[in-house]
Amino acid sequence: MATLDQKSPNVLLQSLCCRITGKSEAEVAHQFQYAVRVIGSNYAPTIERDEFLVSEKIKKELLKQRREADAALFSELHRKLQTQSVLKHRWSVLYLLLSLSEDPRKPSGRVGNYGALFAQALPRDAHSTPFYCTRPQSLALGYGERTAALSASVGTSGISSLGVYTLNGPTATPQSLLAGQPPQSAAGAQPLGSRLAWTLPVSCSPSSALALPATRPPLGPPAPSSRVVQPRRDGDATSEVSEAALVRDILYVFQGIDGKFIKMSAQENCYKIDSKVVLCKSLRDLSSRLAELGWLHNKVRKYTDARSLDRAFGLVGQSFCASLHQELKEYYRLLSVLHSQLQVEDEQGVIVCTESSLTLRRLLVWMYDPKVRLKTLAALVDFCQGRKGGELASAVHSYGKTGDPQMRALVQHILSLVSNPILNFLYRWIYDGELEDTYHEFFVASDPNVKTDRLWHDKYSLRKSMIPSFIAMDQARKVLLIGKSINFLHQVCHDRTPPGKITPASKSADTPKDAAELLSDLEGAFQEKIDTAYFDTSKYLLDVLNRNYLLLEHLQAMRRYLLLGQGDFIRHLMDLLKPELVRPATTLYQHNLTGILETAVRATNAQFDNAEILKRLDVRLLEVSPGDTGWDVFSLDYHVDGPIATVFTRECMGHYLRVFNFLWRAKRMEYTLTDIWKGQMCNAKLLKTMPELSGVLHQCHILASEMVHFIHQMQYYITFEVLECSWDELWNKVQQAQDLDHIIAAHDVFLDTIISRCLLDNNSRSLLNQLRAIFDQIIEFQSAQDSLYRSALEELTLRLQFEEKKRQREEEGQWGVTAEQEAEEKKRIQEFQETIPKMRAQLRILTHFYQSIVQQFLVLLMTSSDESLRFLSFRLDFNEHYRAREPRLRASLGATRGRRLSNI
Repeated sequence: MATLDQKSPNVLLQSLCCRITGKSEAEVAHQFQYAVRVIGSNYAPTIERDEFLVSEKIKKELLKQRREADAALFSELHRKLQTQSVLKHRWSVLYLLLSLSEDPRKPSGRVGNYGALFAQALPRDAHSTPFYCTRPQSLALGYGERTAALSASVGTSGISSLGVYTLNGPTATPQSLLAGQPPQSAAGAQPLGSRLAWTLPVSCSPSSALALPATRPPLGPPAPSSRVVQPRRDGDATSEVSEAALVRDILYVFQGIDGKFIKMSAQENCYKIDSKVVLCKSLRDLSSRLAELGWLHNKVRKYTDARSLDRAFGLVGQSFCASLHQELKEYYRLLSVLHSQLQVEDEQGVIVCTESSLTLRRLLVWMYDPKVRLKTLAALVDFCQGRKGGELASAVHSYGKTGDPQMRALVQHILSLVSNPILNFLYRWIYDGELEDTYHEFFVASDPNVKTDRLWHDKYSLRKSMIPSFIAMDQARKVLLIGKSINFLHQVCHDRTPPGKITPASKSADTPKDAAELLSDLEGAFQEKIDTAYFDTSKYLLDVLNRNYLLLEHLQAMRRYLLLGQGDFIRHLMDLLKPELVRPATTLYQHNLTGILETAVRATNAQFDNAEILKRLDVRLLEVSPGDTGWDVFSLDYHVDGPIATVFTRECMGHYLRVFNFLWRAKRMEYTLTDIWKGQMCNAKLLKTMPELSGVLHQCHILASEMVHFIHQMQYYITFEVLECSWDELWNKVQQAQDLDHIIAAHDVFLDTIISRCLLDNNSRSLLNQLRAIFDQIIEFQSAQDSLYRSALEELTLRLQFEEKKRQREEEGQWGVTAEQEAEEKKRIQEFQETIPKMRAQLRILTHFYQSIVQQFLVLLMTSSDESLRFLSFRLDFNEHYRAREPRLRASLGATRGRRLSNI
């Protein structure tokens, strides 16, 4: 080790190259240079640091090797490791273990086969200039080597190798063309370049570049069969340029290379013939029309060269570049055939058969199809500028909506290549729940900063700009739900069922051909795959929530306890809590109230509920304000956690708390009026002997009856028209729900409905304030009546005691009372009778305030946009008592009837 430390990094790297290749230092010079370039490059694979995904991959590898016990052991050890803070970088350790576990005999996407790489010689042209950037001495397209490079790159390393093609000198024409056989594409159909090359005219020489059947008529105008041998001239400043020289220049221009006479004009952005060149108008026009192909080629090539090596362009963009390269390859194939024929003419030095010679007019005919295709590609490149991922696929798809069958077929072929990565993303997501979208191309986005408890709501979302136009919004929503459900099952529900058992994995779009088949049947096979995975995954998730986490039972518990649906429990709880809640709020203790709650549960039918439900029921004391009693701060609470907290979120529980406080206050009013009525019934006979109280008691009975009517109508409205109707709608929707989002949406609508119809929303604040004022008048009336009865009963007791003493003295043979005692008794009775007008005035004021508040409440009800609230006002004022006193009620009633008649 000491010796190694003293060596420089270059010496160590050269030693490593020798060790890997088994050669001497002199023989590994090329490999050493290549290794230095690799180490000095900026390439670094982008890996999503998701500890959960890495652990899931390790378990999958163990399950593939049929090591279920090891997988279970690993899961348990990983769970224990998460509970400890020994390691800060658990993801790095797990990723190292996963990398070490890979079989070195298998090719890996993350680690290259460096042994095989170093065993090859370093390419001599690694630093050379691309063929289209220089002008060779002769028109050497290097087609054969370029085609081989294209084929090798597509077949081995995919679209990432389609970057640069180098020029190593002239290459012979492909033997398939020279032998007279049209080349076949991989799919069995002739590529465009081969088909166009096959239409070239017959060469009369046996050594010509093309040998076509003699029956095919030559293209272009007829010409004499032979002519005198003439040396080729490229023209000079005084003589007219020959057509042969223009053909040579045009073949250069087709590749984007400036010719001798035709050059790119930077100012006008087009190829132009030098104005000093002597040329007839027809040839000049033909040359200008043909030179457009060079401009179109440059436009497409510039886009592919700029994007092919851009890793941030993503897989979809690289696939788009690969499709453009394929089209350019077919274009080059045709140019190589044309070049081979030109070479034959140059080698012979004479044109033997003019029927086979290359002319501008023949080139114009033969290059018509390539020009149309290049125009389509150039327009597509312009349209796709600045787009990536699903947005790029949408642009390609929208461009295929044309009536030209050839253009549509071309765009469909490109779309099949472009959509292949998107479909692979999609299948990986819906069948495994994995999202490896390094360059943000897929329409499902993930936020790694979101915690597990908010996974369903916030972690995954749709990138609407990345949704391909051939995928409907409903399909995209289902795709999002499928993968989200799988991750929710694994991370929140801790369900270890493999995704393959939830829904059987279908064949993915491994090749562009598979992608093309799916795209051709978006409403058939593709829709069926999405629907099957959606229904299977959603049904399994709902089954797990209902079976393992009692989702429906928790929902019913909310209705029974927080919405006061368990009547016997609520009534008994009020009876037990009354002595505690009448005390000041600052004197209450939560543990005392919790004990009373448990007593109420054991004494009512609530005891038969599931223990999992009852242990979540608790007492909560709200924030205390000065002067509050226990009634004002008491509240029931229901603890939720785990998967059910996804449905019963903090916002939902806050809504439940508001509704409970409102219902609890309304229930207290009913409870208070019941006590008032019982007091009146019990004291009615006792106070018959005090006729001076009859008017006051009658006034109390009337006011109590008004209050009872008001509270009963409000309770009927809240219980039946609001809670029961909304609950029935919710329960029906939950039973018919197809996924968890449907349940969450139905539950949110339920809460919003009862919040608004119970006057707890912002729009009903004035109504709620009036209702609370009415509740306060009921409490004040109870205090006034209790004070009245207390004074009356004290007076009655004193009178009875006086009469009893009088009777006892008479039985003893004495005078019943003396004059002084009788005077004192009369004085005391007189004083009591003087307090009765004060009591009557107090009740009158209380009645006036109560009726004015109710009157204002009715006016607000009549002007409400909710029809049920307007009908509530009719029931509250059934005898039109308030309508007779308030003109606005008559006007509102008339307007309401007018609206109803107009609706009819």
